[in-house]
Amino acid sequence: MATPVVTKTAWKLQEIVAHASNVSSLVLGKASGRLLATGGDDCRVNLWSINKPNCIMSLTGHTSPVECVRLNTPEELIVAGSQSGSIRVWDLEAAKILRTLMGHKANICSLDFHPYGEFVASGSQDTNIKLWDIRRKGCVFRYKGHSQAVRCLRFSPDGKWLASAADDHTVKLWDLTAGKMMSEFPGHTGPVNVVEFHPNEYLLASGSSDRTIRFWDLEKFQVVSCIEGEPGPVRSVLFNPDGCCLYSGCQDSLRVYGWEPERCFDVVLVNWGKVADLAICNDQLIGVAFSQSNVSSYVVDLTRVTRTGTVAQDPVQDSQPLTQQPSNPGVSLRRIYERPSTTCSKPQRVKHNSESERRSPSSEDDRDERESRAEIQNAEDYNEIFQPKKSISEALPDLHALSKEASKPSPATDVQLPVPNLEVPAQPPVMASTPAPKGEPAIIPATRNEPIGLKASDFLPAVKIPQQAELVDEDAMSQIRKGHDTMCVVLTSRHKNLDTVRAVWTTGDIKTSVDSAVAINDLSVVVDLLNIVNQKASLWKLDLCTTVLPQIEKLLQSKYESYVQTGCTSLKLILQRFLPLITDILAAPPSVGVDISREERLHKCRLCYKQLKSISGLVKSKSGLSGRHGSAFRELHLLMASLD
Repeated sequence: MATPVVTKTAWKLQEIVAHASNVSSLVLGKASGRLLATGGDDCRVNLWSINKPNCIMSLTGHTSPVECVRLNTPEELIVAGSQSGSIRVWDLEAAKILRTLMGHKANICSLDFHPYGEFVASGSQDTNIKLWDIRRKGCVFRYKGHSQAVRCLRFSPDGKWLASAADDHTVKLWDLTAGKMMSEFPGHTGPVNVVEFHPNEYLLASGSSDRTIRFWDLEKFQVVSCIEGEPGPVRSVLFNPDGCCLYSGCQDSLRVYGWEPERCFDVVLVNWGKVADLAICNDQLIGVAFSQSNVSSYVVDLTRVTRTGTVAQDPVQDSQPLTQQPSNPGVSLRRIYERPSTTCSKPQRVKHNSESERRSPSSEDDRDERESRAEIQNAEDYNEIFQPKKSISEALPDLHALSKEASKPSPATDVQLPVPNLEVPAQPPVMASTPAPKGEPAIIPATRNEPIGLKASDFLPAVKIPQQAELVDEDAMSQIRKGHDTMCVVLTSRHKNLDTVRAVWTTGDIKTSVDSAVAINDLSVVVDLLNIVNQKASLWKLDLCTTVLPQIEKLLQSKYESYVQTGCTSLKLILQRFLPLITDILAAPPSVGVDISREERLHKCRLCYKQLKSISGLVKSKSGLSGRHGSAFRELHLLMASLD
């Protein structure tokens, strides 16, 4: 493979003392490229603006060195894992601890946020991978398969897969919906340090201590190409946002690679030593490295870097013909990720609705969370960056002025370094308009302080004469009692219906009681009954699902928040308990002979599958909603992914 001509397009921005003791981990915010989080042996997590020397915020609570840190995509949450195996999640906007997650038996080596921001994956020295629900403070799945420490975890862009790299020289791909391993990619001869999904195609890149980068086809589960001859262990790789090339942070250099066939487009000399993380912002690549307690940041101007086309050859080899044809980054050679509409919505932060939810399961967890603090070191920078509803890319000051100083040539060279253009493009002006009149909400909340669509003036007699200030008591009471008799009839009828269902329930036949509730044709009765059944998962049977699923579809389309919540809870229980059974029975070969019970079970499974397919379209269409509903529908969409 030809060695490209080295061009000087990079320089050092700054160097800071990040911790009182050694820095053990760091991460760049991928959305802005300008927010830096560091973890140290002093058990703290510190946050920095990439172009300012002062710490913005310091997060405490860990009692052992912080081994791994990770920011979610909107850069509102941060998760940190420690040497003791504990994991803590902080809300940066609220400046407080959200969750303390315990379960690993050794130090945390890798972390990653799900694209929807509500799940966190963790890899440990104990060889286990755990998927956590940060809203409910629990472990959803545990994946076992690696024999040594898990060094890197990455979710796929569509959120359906999880890739893991470990010291056992392997890369594994896990199916989140099925909770099992899809494929294993052997081939590396040393520990695998990093994996990265292509932003668009079914392609995965992995870098190893054996100084190679391998590209894997996720449709055929085989190697596409292998880049060899890296100057040192591969610790950081990053695809260009449009997927045209891969950047590899090597020892004191940045290399730009293509993979079909394998070739090196460019090499940029950067004296960053062992780079720890990379991010891209406005055609500028930011790289960070640490040594002892110091952290250094560097900028590479990507407009001066060759990212596609023919390979630039070494001058010695100019006489040799080129075999590489220009690549066309716009042509996809493999399947494209089908991202759900939820990728455009803002992840819902955890909200505590009751005292019981605020409390941790144990007194030890209570103590840990009380001891965890977010110390704001620089209030001005904190308010500027983490002001709610303001993106970090807009809030962080640009690096233009600083990079002007950095771009001046040193006495030892006459090469003029380019000035990085890290300003955020100007946003179009927002036109003010008269607000539309506020109507009834699309979803009526379960808890509210006033009736929906009712006004107090509607219950009082209209005042025709301005001088008439006093109201007659009889007139006021007459207006207030309007509709009272009708409401009493409605409530009496509902009470009678519930008594009917309760009488059937006492016989012990749950299916019959549900059938009676459905026959009444009153969703409020169905909701009351499902709220009881949902509390005990053992009451659910396959024949019960065939009756309840059509009612769930109606509940999910209701304008009442309580109805939607009940429908989501019931659907989640059905998916978790019966979807694997349904798919297995439908996929099984036909039996020999006559088996009446099996035929009945098969018929129920087909009916449930048809109903679930009908509901899946509704769930997908509502997964883009914000707030609690959006979170619930996104979780259901993930659970129903196997139906596609």
